[in-house]
Amino acid sequence: MKKPSEAEKQREQMRQSIIGLGERSLKKSYYPELQKRISQLEEANEALLNEIRERTRVEERQQQMEMELRQIQKMQAIGTLAGGIAHDFNNILSAIVGYAELARIHIPSAGSTSSDILQNNLEGILKSAGRAKDLVRRILSFSSHHEGDLQAVELSTLLVDTISMLRAMIPKSITIEHKLDLTSSTILANVTQLQQVFMNLGTNAYHAMRRDGGRLTFTLQDTYIHAGDIQFARLDLKPGEYLKVSVTDTGCGMDRKTAERIFDPYFTTKQGEGGTGLGLAMVHGIVTGHQGHVSVNSQVMKGTTFHLYFPKIHAACDVPEAGAYKSRIRGGTEKILLVDDEEDLATIIRLTLENLGYQVTSTTSPKEAAELFSNTPHNFDLVITDMNMPEMNGTDLINILRDVRSNTPIIVCTGFSELINDKLIKEMGRARLLMKPVIIEDLDQAIRTLLDG
Repeated sequence: MKKPSEAEKQREQMRQSIIGLGERSLKKSYYPELQKRISQLEEANEALLNEIRERTRVEERQQQMEMELRQIQKMQAIGTLAGGIAHDFNNILSAIVGYAELARIHIPSAGSTSSDILQNNLEGILKSAGRAKDLVRRILSFSSHHEGDLQAVELSTLLVDTISMLRAMIPKSITIEHKLDLTSSTILANVTQLQQVFMNLGTNAYHAMRRDGGRLTFTLQDTYIHAGDIQFARLDLKPGEYLKVSVTDTGCGMDRKTAERIFDPYFTTKQGEGGTGLGLAMVHGIVTGHQGHVSVNSQVMKGTTFHLYFPKIHAACDVPEAGAYKSRIRGGTEKILLVDDEEDLATIIRLTLENLGYQVTSTTSPKEAAELFSNTPHNFDLVITDMNMPEMNGTDLINILRDVRSNTPIIVCTGFSELINDKLIKEMGRARLLMKPVIIEDLDQAIRTLLDG
């Protein structure tokens, strides 16, 4: 290969110098403008990314709100459905209870073997009907959107009721245990809200154990918080007596990061499974609203425990025991107007009252009842009426009767109605509300209370 001559080397050096001079000139002229443009593009790109993120957050929030609205609508629909079922079911139960009680009345009192067997069988029917009535009451209480006033509540009794509802919902692969041995467990609470709390914690525990099964345990114990007690300093609770409820499962558990967020609204570990992220936020809100505290301890694959603290009060709880004997049947001879659009029920209640000595005029038409009473108001000492009737509801009928005679004693018997409650009954004066199915003792006690003052 021929070596370049000296002149060629000089020309190449000059060419490279000219190229380098041009590059340096270009850089000097355009580099600042280029950098400025690049910076502007980067800022615009960041602004666009922020706008996309914000739109994504807005869309996610909108989806969460739509899910919450659907959940609320679903619960409202469940409440409406539960009310309708309760009304029809309680009418059926009323017939069962009524016929069983009539049969019990007519069984000879002589202590023969056959009459004893019949008495035992009828007692079994009435006991089962009572359990069914109590189940309907709990379903209505849970599905209701009406928040009642705070009242003295025996927490151990409420927990037993809630556990029985959970037992009907949760598969037998999950064992449910409870340790509730306290002589007194009274708190001031809203029964419906607390049932929602324990049902929510129970169903969450079920989800954590549904694959492999496990054990769900409810524990209730007394706890006293002393002023300055380091152990309870983080709970932000006033010194005093508390009831501590622990709800423990042996499920999959949670890591620390998840456990720190579970009470946040819209945070859920059930993505794609219908979880709204509102359940535990609701639990936290209800417990703190009762001047209490809720906390959680959890380990992955070792289970979870929720601890709930409620201020304890010392008051007798007005919760009758299931199946308790409430009063002696006294009966009477007064004249009663009975109104129920269900013909079977009207017949059963009439026969029951007549067996107690009362003189009963019954009708299935509220309009006919209003006419009978308007024509001869002093022929009736007391009126018993259903609430949900086709021609006229019980409230309208009562208004007509009270317009004719303002002090008319009224007993409202209903399976379920949103038109009447204990507060409205109290405002009426000389009135009582009985939930179907009504047993003889309750009906007789209500009649005698109103008639005897």
